[in-house]
Amino acid sequence: MNKPKSKFTIDDNKSNFVFKKSNTGLNIQFNRVAFIFFVFFIIYLIYTIHLIHLGSRETKFEDTNDPFHFNNDLYRADILDINGNYLAKTVKSIDIGLKTSDIISKEKLLLSLRIIFPEKDFNEIEKKIENKNFFYLEKKISEEKYEQIMKLGDKSLIPEERVLRIYPQKNLFSHILGQIDNDNNGISGLEKSLNEELQTTRAPIKLTVDKDIQFLIRKELLKYQQIFKSKGSAAILMDVNNGNILSLVSLPDFNPNERKNIKDVNYINRVTKGTYELGSVFKIFTYANALNENLIEPETEFLDLPKSISCDKFRIGEYDNDIPSNLTAEQIIIRSGNIGSVRIAQKIGPEKFKDFLEKIGVLKKINFDIEEIAPQNSYEFKKCKLATASYGHGIATTILQLAKGYSILSNGGFEISPTLISRKDGSIKRKRLIRREVSDQVVTTLRKIVNTDEGTAKFANVPNYEIGGKTGTADKVLNGRYSDGKVNTFASVFPTSKPKFVFIVMFDEPQKSKDYYYKYRHRDGGWRGTLKNSAGWTSVEVVGKIIDKIGPILATKYIQVY
Repeated sequence: MNKPKSKFTIDDNKSNFVFKKSNTGLNIQFNRVAFIFFVFFIIYLIYTIHLIHLGSRETKFEDTNDPFHFNNDLYRADILDINGNYLAKTVKSIDIGLKTSDIISKEKLLLSLRIIFPEKDFNEIEKKIENKNFFYLEKKISEEKYEQIMKLGDKSLIPEERVLRIYPQKNLFSHILGQIDNDNNGISGLEKSLNEELQTTRAPIKLTVDKDIQFLIRKELLKYQQIFKSKGSAAILMDVNNGNILSLVSLPDFNPNERKNIKDVNYINRVTKGTYELGSVFKIFTYANALNENLIEPETEFLDLPKSISCDKFRIGEYDNDIPSNLTAEQIIIRSGNIGSVRIAQKIGPEKFKDFLEKIGVLKKINFDIEEIAPQNSYEFKKCKLATASYGHGIATTILQLAKGYSILSNGGFEISPTLISRKDGSIKRKRLIRREVSDQVVTTLRKIVNTDEGTAKFANVPNYEIGGKTGTADKVLNGRYSDGKVNTFASVFPTSKPKFVFIVMFDEPQKSKDYYYKYRHRDGGWRGTLKNSAGWTSVEVVGKIIDKIGPILATKYIQVY
């Protein structure tokens, strides 16, 4: 018997969503899922278009979450040495002030601050809250504590942005860099003269100076200031061909990080601002001028030179009575004869000699990268002024101007402009001021001053560096009168086979040292104690010691091998 089969049916009734448009009779049916997808697609499309639009707009706001982000008012460009070492760098500093009138809950605020600043004296802070409308809670706050302060959300705590100008080398470049004030404006040195550029340019400013060379020169100057007990000292190292200054040191110096108001005149920049009668270093200018005017040759003889002469009742004498009476023009310079220099100058005449000194920049105001430049005195050259100027007395100039003059005499006779700013070498045609053969003759004579027994600079005869130069010992002028103090200078040029550098060292009021041991470079042995308080026993010795140390760096970095 067959049982009937059970059968059941499940109908799937789909819900339909119907739109009818009566005027056309058009029916549009949408699946619910399709409709939802369509809505989300439209929303996605709108937001995508909006994001693309926003992304194409130029950003006009700064990241305020970064407490060390600079705005334009606070920015100041970094300063680098020739090798990219930082000499001056700007970092952002945040000071936290407290506006007492905006405090809502003093107890809650103090409790929070005690957690952040557990080392502070909160008795003192409470007194300030009671007695002041505003005071600084913390200056130069760290980034960590800044974030903790901002998380408090207390409107009485006010952050103020400050510029913190850091000088990583401390005293080393103080007379070059100078200082800024609390308003972020330069008040001395390159910080002042380049103030606008430092505030507007984004790229670091690169200088010509070399940190390593500057360090070594300063170190030796400090050492010998102690030995010779000088009031101050100065040194400049410059490329004779382009005027690039590799080192400029003036002692005493200062730490620009401390932002002190220095009023002591002993802190003057002795290279650019101090003016001195520099003595016999000027004799090479007398010699070069006469050679350039074809008035003498190095072998021209000057016979029967007296030991002293008079000019307007003033006596001019030799510094050393052992100087022979019969000398060639070159021997006069090598032995540093005063009377012979006067005789050479008399062949030139007052106006031509003055014009020559101005032409090579020794008696002409110099344009320089920093504003601390001494004004140039004006001199009327007559008979006696010509005589004293021929051996470097009666006229004053700066070490910077002296370096320029020696550079022109040794670089083939071309004009140069001393500079601290590294610039790309251009194809500017150089102007010739003296003849090439005159420059060669001058350099040859400078070399003989160092490497011959008759010369006054034998202590600077460092092997392999071919140093030439001229000594200068002058009585220092104080209040318009000559004093017992000395200004001892040695202006050197090296290597004399192809001059590259001028290097000048000056000591202001040095003293004899009874214990210092001089080791002869031109022969065996040495001498204990300073025999004379003259450049040959002070500045010359120091130049030799410094070139011993910086010579390998210069030979490696700066002397081109042909």
